[in-house]
Amino acid sequence: MYSTCLFCNSNLGANEVIQRFPLGRRLAFDAAKGRLWVVCRHCERWNLTPLEERWEAIEECERQFHDTRLRVSTDNIGLARLREGLELVRIGEPQRPEFAAWRFGDQFGRRRRRHLIVVGSAVVGGAALIAGGMAAGLFTAGAFQVFYQGGRGLRHFYRNQRLIARVPDESGKIVAVRAKHLSATHILPSDSEEGWMVRIVHADGTTELSGKHALRATSVLLAGVNRAGAAPPQVREAVDRIDRSGGPQRFLVDTAHRYSALRGRKYQKEHGGLQSVTVPDKLALEMAVHEETERRAMEGELRFLEAAWKDAEEIAGISDNLLLPASVESWLRARG
Repeated sequence: MYSTCLFCNSNLGANEVIQRFPLGRRLAFDAAKGRLWVVCRHCERWNLTPLEERWEAIEECERQFHDTRLRVSTDNIGLARLREGLELVRIGEPQRPEFAAWRFGDQFGRRRRRHLIVVGSAVVGGAALIAGGMAAGLFTAGAFQVFYQGGRGLRHFYRNQRLIARVPDESGKIVAVRAKHLSATHILPSDSEEGWMVRIVHADGTTELSGKHALRATSVLLAGVNRAGAAPPQVREAVDRIDRSGGPQRFLVDTAHRYSALRGRKYQKEHGGLQSVTVPDKLALEMAVHEETERRAMEGELRFLEAAWKDAEEIAGISDNLLLPASVESWLRARG
């Protein structure tokens, strides 16, 4: 039994309701297709569970869902909250774009709210500091200019040095990718069976990955790139782009070719890599990688899923929490 999120390494929590599966505070299940996910309440990603742990747990989830009165449902999706606090998400037979928009809208929306709270707290704190300094007579015009220029320097340093993600390479080694590395990090066309690969620049050099290693690393990386979340219209546009391409795998290949064609142009030289990818495409890339990982798992590559879970357990011990002060993190968890 695994205890941490495959994508952000946060603790998934536990429940005392589903005896066959006492893991997680929100479980999503599709009884018709035999799928069970643990939804991480930190990043809102859906962690597909190993096959052998699903069937009896899904039956128990179905019984609990129908036995509780505190639930809301549409024809395709239902949400129930049990007294113990466990939330159950029941999936019916939605059209793929509708399900994807609902599923990913939840996680990107939650990230966006967290990001706005952090940014708002920083702005209010900075304004209070300046106002207090002026009231106390500590800021002259010259001192304010020095303070302002120093603030610009700190912002520039933060934009370049902030940690985006810690990702596993082909050997399982964890490498640190910072903001300054994104301009040289690319999704590229490949002669491999998948038709795409990722070239990741990091603190220790450059790593090129394809196949399951690219899926695993890119999933973690894009979660960091998209940590600010997105508004519902952006999520819908991302879902539509995947749908127009013909599915997640086709979208990954098409996007690799589109952005590869920009390489060498002035636009690409100035911005480059993942920095040149539009927001809807960044969101769609994360969705596509996530869904492609699940497709492989459902087709029998459960050993790949298990290995990814083990990586998550290892990464959890060194995951980065520098973005949020401890006081802000505690405040968010108390209200999450």
